[in-house]
Formats: sequence, C-alpha cells, structure tokens
Amino acid sequence: MTGGQIGNVDLVKQLNSAAVYRLIDLQGPISRIQVADVSQLAPASVTKITRQLLERGLIKEVAQQASTGGRRAISLTTESAPFHSIAIRLGRNYIEQTIYDLSGKYIVGTAHPFHYTSQQELIDGLLEHIRKFIADNQNVLRELVAFGITLPGLIDPESGVVEYMPHIEVDNLPLSEIITDKYGVACFVGNDIRGLALAEHYFGASKDCKDSILVSVHHGTGAGIIVNGQVFLGYNRNVGEIGHIQIDPLGDKCQCGNFGCLETVAADPAIIRHVKSLLTQGYPSSLQELEEVTMPAICDAANKGDELASQALIKVGNQLGKALAMTINLFNPQKIIVAGNITQAKDVVFPAIRRCVETQSLSTFNKDLPIVESELYTQPTIGAFSMIKRAMLNGVLLQRLLEE
Repeated sequence: MTGGQIGNVDLVKQLNSAAVYRLIDLQGPISRIQVADVSQLAPASVTKITRQLLERGLIKEVAQQASTGGRRAISLTTESAPFHSIAIRLGRNYIEQTIYDLSGKYIVGTAHPFHYTSQQELIDGLLEHIRKFIADNQNVLRELVAFGITLPGLIDPESGVVEYMPHIEVDNLPLSEIITDKYGVACFVGNDIRGLALAEHYFGASKDCKDSILVSVHHGTGAGIIVNGQVFLGYNRNVGEIGHIQIDPLGDKCQCGNFGCLETVAADPAIIRHVKSLLTQGYPSSLQELEEVTMPAICDAANKGDELASQALIKVGNQLGKALAMTINLFNPQKIIVAGNITQAKDVVFPAIRRCVETQSLSTFNKDLPIVESELYTQPTIGAFSMIKRAMLNGVLLQRLLEE
C-alpha cells in the first residue's frame, strides 16, 4: 500500500470521527441511530466511533429517550469538563491567558503587561508566562489537551508559523512547534481578528449565519471573513487586510508604506490624534477639560452630544462604511460585526457606516443587512479558544486525542 493511500485511510478516519463528534456536540443528546441517519455513515461505523469516544471520555451516555415502541435508545452527549485548554491572547504590550474546558466554559484567567522587542524576547517571555500560569493553577487544571494563541500579524495557520508582526521583526517564528515540543500537546496559532470572527461564528453575534464579516478597530483596522462557516483564508492563508484599503490618496503615510490607508484614519491611535489636533486648533469640546484623551472618553463625549467628538466619529463611520461597502460587494455577507472601543458610541458610528454601505454597495446585498456590535470583544482569549474548538469539530485535535 502506498503512503498516499495510508494517508487517505487516516483522513477518512479523521473525517468520520469528526462527523460523529460534531453531531453529538451540536445536536446532542442524540441517539446512535439518529447519528447514523444524519451522518449517513454505516451503523457499524457509528458504533465503533462512539465506542472510541466513550472510552476516551469525550462523550457520555445520558438518560434514555422516550420509547417509540422498540427497545429504548440511549442518547449521547459530549463531555467537556475533564478536558482543559489554555487560550492566549498576545497583544503588543500585554498577555492574557485563560483556561477553558472543551465547551468554552471559562475556568480561570489572568492578564499581565508583557513588553518584548525581539523574537527571542517574545519566545522567552511567553514560555515564562505560560510556566507561571500553569504553576499558579495546578489545583484547577484538569487534563491539558491544547493551546490556542492569537496575535496581531500574518500566520500560517496550518503550521503555526508567525510570518509577520506589525511591531517587531520576526523570522518565520515556529510558535506552534515551540509550545508543542515543550508541553507535548497540540498548539493552534492564528491572527487575532480572524480568531475573533471565528469565535463570533461559534459562540457570538454571527452564530445564526454562515457568511459574515467582522471588522475590528483597535491599534490597527482588520477584518475576519467567514464564508460558509469557515474562516476565509485564500491560497497564501491571509486575507481581510481591510485596514490597507486606500481611503484617501492624499492621506497620511501608513506603516505598510502606502498613503491614506483606512488604518491611518479608522484605528484608535489615528482617531485620538485627529481629535487632539482639533482640540489644539481651539475647537470647543468637553474633552478639553480632560488630562488624557482616550477612546472611551471620545465615545462618552459623543454619546452626550459633544459636537467635536460626534463629528470625529461620524467621519470614522463614513470611512469604515466605504471600506465595508467594497467588502460587501465582494462577499455578500449575511451580517456585519463591528468590534472595538468605537462600539461604545454605536448610536453615532453605526448610522454613518450604514449610510455609506447603502449608497456604495449593491442594494440587493445591503438590503436588511444587520450591522451589529461584537458580543465577545471583551473576552480577549475567546478567539484563541475558537481555534481549539474548530480543531475538535474538524477532527484534527479529536483524532490526536483518540490516538493517545
């Protein structure tokens, strides 16, 4: 038998196990007969797979369903509590770590400042933070089955290699391999915004639809695009750089080398800079009385009717709307989700986004298109956990656990 055929057998095994697990996870309690029926797998295969899942403790038998005349069927449901994962959000100057069980239930978490200026500092610091987090939570940590890490930048999600970060030099950093070698469990690494888009699809604002676009306004501006329930990645695995759509050819220079990118006008630092420059020019505003101008302060002022803050945020809404209209024309999503501090003034910003979307994208695409705020933006590690959840549902992590 050739290697290719062996590979195919393994893949079929993985896909079949995943199909069974996914049904039990998403539709449980469910009987074996129903699983066979819905998955269209042979009853013997379903019996074999469920036996393996039961032996590994990943599913359990629960109260019998009401009899339909024959022998009463036993139902199956997933078992999440004994399996823990560590989800990490690596920011530009902070790190957040959370232990979740396999259902996404929050167990314990910490957040710390984390300053690093080189790839080596990043690796050493990250390993030390993880070591300390595990040591501090030894009493609550059950079986550790995976790590998930999200960070700003470009990542090959297959290999977990970080190819680019916006604030430090990296040289094909094999982050997934480093963590797996150290702890002997799978590690999934991905872009922070695409992770959040996936989390919204599984647990949040877009779980009722298959196609959605999440736009995040933070240090930069980025998008996560979900197509048919999957993160849209493209051949070289990175799409959604909405922050680098040129909005104003005469605008400021962007870190990417271009001029007038969306990120130069619709990211938190750019918004704060713009507001400060208006204040120094003497425009009246309640913000003049503050020691420090922050995004929450700008949003708060806009909500209270401050003209300067409102106009600044309406301008951002227009620019976001312009970029989103292009993306809507390309992807025809069922929902737009906006994440970031800016949603604190959504009553000011969202109407501006909607006006632009309605005038600059196809009316059949924007008719009744919901524009909503992120439900999970305040849970920074949920994006990292969503990659672990995906690996259970597509069988990559599931198969690994069954083979242990």
